[in-house]
Amino acid sequence: MLQILRLGLFQGCLGTMAVVFAGLLNRIMLTELAFPGLLVGGALAFEQLVAPSRVLFGQISDAKAFQGRHRVPYVVTGSVFYCLIAVLSVPLIFFVGHAIATDDSRAFWGGATALCGLFALFGLAVAMATTPYLALVIDRTTEKDRPRAVGIIWCMLTVGIIVGAVCISITLGSVDGVTDPAVLQPALQRFMIQLALVVVALTVVACWGMEPRGGSRSGGSRNPEEMMTLPRTWALLTSSRQTFVFFGFLVLFSLGVFLQDPILESYGADVFDLPISKSTILNALWGAGTLLGLLLAGFLITPKLGKMASSRLGCQLTTLSLALLFLAGCTGQAMVLQVVMVLFGCAVGIATNAILSLMLDLTLPEAAGTFVGAWALAQALSRALGKLMGGGLLDLGHVFVPDGWGATWLPSAFPAYGFVLFVEVLVMAAATWSLGAVRVHQFRGDTAGTLTKVLALELD
Repeated sequence: MLQILRLGLFQGCLGTMAVVFAGLLNRIMLTELAFPGLLVGGALAFEQLVAPSRVLFGQISDAKAFQGRHRVPYVVTGSVFYCLIAVLSVPLIFFVGHAIATDDSRAFWGGATALCGLFALFGLAVAMATTPYLALVIDRTTEKDRPRAVGIIWCMLTVGIIVGAVCISITLGSVDGVTDPAVLQPALQRFMIQLALVVVALTVVACWGMEPRGGSRSGGSRNPEEMMTLPRTWALLTSSRQTFVFFGFLVLFSLGVFLQDPILESYGADVFDLPISKSTILNALWGAGTLLGLLLAGFLITPKLGKMASSRLGCQLTTLSLALLFLAGCTGQAMVLQVVMVLFGCAVGIATNAILSLMLDLTLPEAAGTFVGAWALAQALSRALGKLMGGGLLDLGHVFVPDGWGATWLPSAFPAYGFVLFVEVLVMAAATWSLGAVRVHQFRGDTAGTLTKVLALELD
């Protein structure tokens, strides 16, 4: 249990950094600095557009050890890099904001390009840390223990999100309503530096001694992981049609969950009149609901219904909660939004626990890093698309569905945001439908035969 909690500590740190990097910063860019929605969504999408590197990092961690360790060196190095990049992002964001305010097109395009590049580097660092980390979870747990480990670790991720949101609310409460960059930038910079130092320190604590020298793999002159060259890895990944089916489902599911991600805080600000410290609390409410959903699924729903039925139930509940998130905007009442965010988080938590357990069934231990990289690639690509589409759809909504259009009793800013949420409901409904095509037993039969052939080639 202590080992699982320590593994979860890293996930908690990642959750805290994620809510700051993707939650707070996008709110500052959209609302306080008046960035175009497409630029914000596009910059955040670059973090995920480097997602193919996840498969590469997974394969490298399978095959290449550093001082006898396959996972921990990559986890710690990646964490240091993404914390450093998060600190460097603050002055660049305010540089672009100054270019927008002064109508300096040359500085704007240069700064926007640099911002997209920095976000891409952040994505590479996260990929370097998280893909070997998930493989480490498989290395250090048995098949029997993994469902419980998934529940605990993702609960820690959710706790990290809640902690991050609360820290933002407390630390930055003094700048509520402030739009002057000369005041906002120093406060945000101090907060980001302090957070980065804490995250790096906790990551080292979480990983210290977690992976013995030489790893925890079975003996022999060569481990199966070290025989998995890139061509053989590709042959294994493509050996079953179910790989592509599950990959497609993960893309749709993650897109359905995260399409609102780049606009949520601004949704709270523009439709519900929430200040900075209150809009970031939405992430804490979402996190609390997710934590509840993870616990319910891990200890009650998934053991009783099974992984597939629980995944289907989670997707259906998520679709319903997104429809409620749309309807909440019609009221303009902050209390309604807060309740719906808890329900949305609970539905996502149920779906996440079941789908992650299902994902582990669709992963071969002999190529854990590779398969985890593939599933992480699906999620990352869809999150990139979600961030790009979320910002872009919001801009389209402002153009084609003007503020205040349709009904005088609606909040004036709601129609554009409602357009984004309506599309998100349709995407999640499509994800629920696609889940019906996933077949675990077919995947195992196809990949097991291919793995036997791959390993036999090494013996010839």
